[in-house]
Amino acid sequence: LTAQAEKPPAHAPAPAPRRERLELPTVAHIVAVASGKGGVGKSTTAANLAVALARQGLKVAIFDADVYGPSIPRLFGLAGRKPESDGNTVTPLEAHGVKIISMGFFVPEETPVIWRGPMLHKAIEQFLGDVYWGELDFLLVDLPPGTGDVSISLASFLPGAQMLVVTTPQEAARKVAERAGKMAERTNLRPIGVIENMSWFTGDDGKRYEIFGSGGGQELADELGVPLLGQIPLVPQLREGGDDGQPITAVAPDSEPARAFRAIAERIAVDLKPKKVFSAQLTIK
Repeated sequence: LTAQAEKPPAHAPAPAPRRERLELPTVAHIVAVASGKGGVGKSTTAANLAVALARQGLKVAIFDADVYGPSIPRLFGLAGRKPESDGNTVTPLEAHGVKIISMGFFVPEETPVIWRGPMLHKAIEQFLGDVYWGELDFLLVDLPPGTGDVSISLASFLPGAQMLVVTTPQEAARKVAERAGKMAERTNLRPIGVIENMSWFTGDDGKRYEIFGSGGGQELADELGVPLLGQIPLVPQLREGGDDGQPITAVAPDSEPARAFRAIAERIAVDLKPKKVFSAQLTIK
């Protein structure tokens, strides 16, 4: 895609007939991961949480709905790969026990996606309806920053889905993340918890340094009326694993961040108790 041509990428799934109603595959829980603000580690959080859930024996998938800046393929070491398609259904790729679909599989990393609302709406519809997800306990949806077209379309497609909000401790990030949480409440998404990322850095002297301040995650959780599910420390290995396509929860499960993600995953799995499927009918206007 370029600024001169607003059209689907050459290898994107073929346009499907317009459907008034669409049944999702059998999914126990759909959980959107939002931040409102870029640069807080939302995609890294979503990727590692997905792996942590999968390591508990749960069936997990992640839908990278951040069409403007898809990073999930790189975080899972799948950059440059293409999913298989029979012309009607796309089979997601898989890594570390997680099924994955992303716009990043269909456009080169350096190519900007320049679409308006209707194009984004249709893309989200196709990714949800034309991908063979199979039976899942959790489908995580990595939302783009902000509260724009993609988030609104997803909320209209999946009324009643849950949302996790990711923030850093600092006030600027908390205030923007609060908007994402309020957006959820106004679009029938249900906030279920806050994850605070980059909570502290542990120096060589063993002391914790709160580089981005403290308390922002708890304040946001209190404002939204949901629990603070966990705090993720800032460590170089977390960033390195993202760049190398090796989520820290998969390659260093005993590390401090991986233990934090595992605790969050265990809490989510217990609180949500994935038993019955999520059945949503999409009304396309």
